[in-house]
Amino acid sequence: MQYRTLGHTGVQVSTLALGAMNFGAIGRTTQAEATAVVDAALDAGINLIDTADMYSDGESEEMVGKAIAGRRDDIVLATKATMPMGDERNHCGSSRRWLVTALDDSLRRLGVDHVDLYQMHRWDPTTSDEETLSALTDLQRAGKIRYFGSSTFPAHRIVQAQWAAREHHLGRYVTEQPSYSVLQRGIESHVLPVTEQYGLGVLVWSPLASGWLSGAVRAGREITTSRSTFMPQRFDLTVPANRARLDAVEQLAQVADDAGLTMIQLALGFVTAHPAVTSALIGPRTLDHLHAQLAAADTVLPADVLDAIDAVVAPGTDLAAHEKFDTPPALLDPALRRR
Repeated sequence: MQYRTLGHTGVQVSTLALGAMNFGAIGRTTQAEATAVVDAALDAGINLIDTADMYSDGESEEMVGKAIAGRRDDIVLATKATMPMGDERNHCGSSRRWLVTALDDSLRRLGVDHVDLYQMHRWDPTTSDEETLSALTDLQRAGKIRYFGSSTFPAHRIVQAQWAAREHHLGRYVTEQPSYSVLQRGIESHVLPVTEQYGLGVLVWSPLASGWLSGAVRAGREITTSRSTFMPQRFDLTVPANRARLDAVEQLAQVADDAGLTMIQLALGFVTAHPAVTSALIGPRTLDHLHAQLAAADTVLPADVLDAIDAVVAPGTDLAAHEKFDTPPALLDPALRRR
């Protein structure tokens, strides 16, 4: 396992980090299975575990808490807030009112008195940066969080939040967690240059592109991945973007074969090769999945392999731009771009 410094924090984290979204109902995993995955990940040298309050309505945090009991201090523990937790209109977002409550709820589920990294799961357009950063700064001073970061923020919102922190003398986001893979490279043109400019740590999610880059999705095969069962539209080959992805996957499989690598090694080696990226979040449902992904822990792609990847999917290109989560709201809602 390799380790890198998380932004300017001085904290050393593994280049592969354990994402716990599949713990609980989403991944249909039991506590015993989740604990086994955590045990194996820690044994392999992973020291960062990332979860969120909304993953299986808090069940993921509860499972992580039980799995790390007795070894909390050896783990860089991260969670997130802002996504809806129930139907109550104020149980979401990044207002002070909700974040104070949401963090206490997360700490209770995790069974800890603090988290190392508290992340805003999405940008909340209804709440000012000053409101959110002020609340997070107070929670940090209270010792409930060590650092705070953003997740899937558009580049201009990352910049705006950095400006607001300086303008109002508040703590600032020290990390960003964007979606990034060989098939979704758009952040190379806007988000990653900004994170480098501000010295943010970057924890990328979905480096296997929802299973497209796991090796399980190939031409002529029935697609039976877990994601395809509850996100069928992402794998519907009548959709032009999905056909383009499948064509790219076939070419990437050849690149991997020529380099003597698995598709997973190629995919994870690609994202961790970018100088702006600190860690890639892997989200295994089973021990077999984990071991296949851990095989990429020491993968370093040479320049000719990276060049071959660029020839298949050009830098800065998203093959499924409609699946991005950092699109400015005005591009999605016509009312926001008309007077």
